[in-house]
This record gives sequence, C-alpha cells and structure tokens, in this order.
Amino acid sequence: MMKKAKYLLAITGLATVMISCSKKDTPTPTKTDTTTTPVTPAAFDINSITDTYADISAFTYYPKWTVYNVHDPSIKKFGDYYYCYSTDVGFGIDVRSGLQIRRSKDLVQWEYVGWVFSSLPAQGSAYITGKGGTPFNSLWAPYVMKVGSEYRLYYSLSSAVARLSVIGMATATSPEGPWTEKGVVVTSANDASIQTNAIDPTVVTTTAGEQYMYYGSAWDGIYILKLDASTGLAASPGDKGKRIANRGFTGGKYNGNIEGAEVIYNPDLKKYFLFISYDWLQTKYNVRVGRGDSPTGPFYDYNGQDINTNVDHGPMILAPYQFNGHGGWQGTGHCAVFDDGSGQYFMAHQGRPGVNSYFMDLHVRKISWTPDGWPVVSPERYANVAQTAIANADVVGTYEKITLGYHIVPGYGTEQTNPDFQVATTFKLDAAGTIDGSATDTWTYASPYITLKYAAGATYKLKVERERDWENKVSSTLIFTGLDNIGTAVWGKKR
Repeated sequence: MMKKAKYLLAITGLATVMISCSKKDTPTPTKTDTTTTPVTPAAFDINSITDTYADISAFTYYPKWTVYNVHDPSIKKFGDYYYCYSTDVGFGIDVRSGLQIRRSKDLVQWEYVGWVFSSLPAQGSAYITGKGGTPFNSLWAPYVMKVGSEYRLYYSLSSAVARLSVIGMATATSPEGPWTEKGVVVTSANDASIQTNAIDPTVVTTTAGEQYMYYGSAWDGIYILKLDASTGLAASPGDKGKRIANRGFTGGKYNGNIEGAEVIYNPDLKKYFLFISYDWLQTKYNVRVGRGDSPTGPFYDYNGQDINTNVDHGPMILAPYQFNGHGGWQGTGHCAVFDDGSGQYFMAHQGRPGVNSYFMDLHVRKISWTPDGWPVVSPERYANVAQTAIANADVVGTYEKITLGYHIVPGYGTEQTNPDFQVATTFKLDAAGTIDGSATDTWTYASPYITLKYAAGATYKLKVERERDWENKVSSTLIFTGLDNIGTAVWGKKR
C-alpha cells in the first residue's frame, strides 16, 4: 500500500505543495512574518470573491482571507454564527500553526477570527516525538462540536514518518476560544499493525447520546471508535476501533485512497449518512456517500453493497467539474456536512481552481434529498439567493448539463495528475416537452422536480432551485441536481 500523508510542507515557486509520505527531498520553506496586524475589512461585495487571490496571499493580509486558504473545513452553527475551522495551509507561504477560525452569519460573507492554538498542542506533539518522529509544523483536518456548554475541537497532527499521527482534543467555553488541550484520542504508528492513519476525525452523537468517532486516511480505510461522551476521549484508552469503510483493487492494484469521513444523522429519514472523500486531494478529490440504520454500520452504497467491501462505491455526489467558459474546480473533497438548525443541510469543502490548483477556496453548497432519501448537492456554491416560485415556463430553455462520470486511476499524487474534470454540455428543455428536439425523449415539471425520460431507458428526477451563477457573476439563475436511475449525479444550470 502506498504511504500517504495528507498535505503539505514543501514550497516550490509560488505555492504550497502537497506531498506524499514517500521519501522525497523537502525544501525548507521561506520563513514568513506571522505577526498579526489588525486590518479594517472593506464593505462586502459578492462579486469581489475570485477564484485566485495572489494579491492578498501574504500573511499580513490574513484578515482578508475570508473564503481563501481554506482546506478540510469543519463548520457548525453556534448561536447566530456559523464557525469554520480549517487546516494550516496558505498559498505560497509558510503559515503559522494553530488551525484557522472564520465565522459567518449567512455562509456567504466570512470574516477571519483567529486561531485555535498559538503553537502545536503539547500532548499530540509529545506522542510523535516519543515515537522518534518530528511533528509537522501544521495541524490538519479539525472537527468541532458542542456538548452541553462545552465546545470540543479535535485536531490531526502528523509527521514525515509514515502513519505516525495522532488525533487530540481541546475544549473551550466559546467557539472562539481560548482552547485548552484535554488529551489524545487515538494514535497510529509506523509498525507492523493493521491500522489506518490517525487523522481526519469526525464525530456523531446518536439519539441515545452515544458518541462515535470516524477517522482515517488510506492505509486500512475508515475506522469507527466509540467515545466516552462525558469526556470526548476514547471510551477504552488505547482502542483504535475497527474498519467501517474501504476501497478495493483495480487491475490488480490496491486502490485505497480514501479519507476525510463525515457522518450525520438525518432525523427525518432516520438514517445515518457516511460521506467519504476518494482520490488525490489536489486533483481527482471527490465525495461518495453511504447510509445505514445504525452509527456502527453497516453503511450501504446506492447499489446496496456494504461500503466496507473492496469496490468503488456510489453515489459520487461531488467531483471536479467545469462549466463553459471557466477553468473549472478540482480537489473538491474533504467535506463538512452541517445544518442550519431548521433542517436545511449544507456541504462545505475546498475547491482548487483549474487555472492554478495551489489556491484553496471555501465552497459551500446546499444539500437536497432525492425522493428515495439520498443527498445531492447544488452545482453552484451557496449565495443565499431568494427562492421565488418557479413555473413550467421558467424551466423551458437551454442549460449547461454536467454528468458526474468517473475514470478510476489507482494511486495518489504521482498517478492522479489529471483532475478528470466533468465538463458541461449544452442541454435544452423544449417548450413542447421534448429534450434537445428529440420527440422520444421527454420532460415534465412538477415543482420542485424536473423528470427526464429517455427512450433508451434512463430516467432522472432533478430538483430545481434558484442559485447564483458564479462563473458568469449572474445573481440568480435556475439550477438542477439529482441522481439518475443508476445513481449517477447530474447537475445543470440555465443560461
């Protein structure tokens, strides 16, 4: 199995480079002045949000980073604000360690708040140094939650030694801190044991109040670990848990590149949903989902297979994509899934622009649920667009349609150099109820769904809403999202 660390640390040219754990020469980053200086933000203009941000990438501009330099976000709503916690990365700079914090009232306009830690957590660092390693000067993939009046934040800390990693926990009485390290939750080491890499935590609380952590990257897949809900630490100290999700072999090669689990319980559907990111984080990163009746599994894919079996699972509901006239977005993975307190769910993740994949932007998308209970996401980022009534006549017209297909390429960064963009094609819903002028392919609309029926047998039920067209800076257009009858995600936006 290939060795994989999650991120970072080499700086070449203008950008932070993501590296694997295999032995490579790592240049020493140019040191950055990480002195924090208050900056008065300008009045918010949604049109000022761009794909790249080299002009404000220097550390001195960190108050302006807003949706920029965001990787592996964890988002929850606490009070009036959504809080976002994310990995220590920056475009072309050696950022300070500590996990970045942002907040927003509407998921569109974000402000930079600060950091969780002022230095690497002592207990997590001690575990790695105690095993003969040196911790990376960066924390990865946090997860945040609130239990009673206590805020709990889980962090990932790794090293250049393969699979020498630790997940620790800190607590606070406010989502902005100060945070106090409370202990180590789970570890992994470079030894002969069968285990995954101890990074990328997420936690779910059951209806009975039990808590389970899901974690892992590559190696032996995604693990589940029972927590002591009263402390937030492992219920049994030293326990690693057990594997709950895996990939398999392609052409005789092991294809174990999965990580970044996120788990939620949907009380309306009475199901637990396990979201997993597949493939290399800079290019083919994409999100799959399984569902189950119990937090301990099994979780099943769209075809009813246990996602702990050795195959690629679907549905794939988010992947690198490219609308017309735009460079596209790749690296679209490691999602956070959260709700607004009133039953509306969202997915947040990083996106890397096709014109330069070293930039990292926060994307937030609205989640909808298919009639048979699968989550799908909007093809466009959330912009808090007013949802006025949509008539049949509004639906008629020309769209850009993206079908989220997929080409399996086993491996990591060395092998997965192509993002495999899913590219938009022109698609027309005729006023006569036909599709692209074909009398045998038809569509109907019953709010909020368009139903497509093709003579060849394919059927689609696609939810229609209003959303911003980010590529063309159009404040509102129609979009659709859904799955076909074999579980392939389909997106579209009206021109």
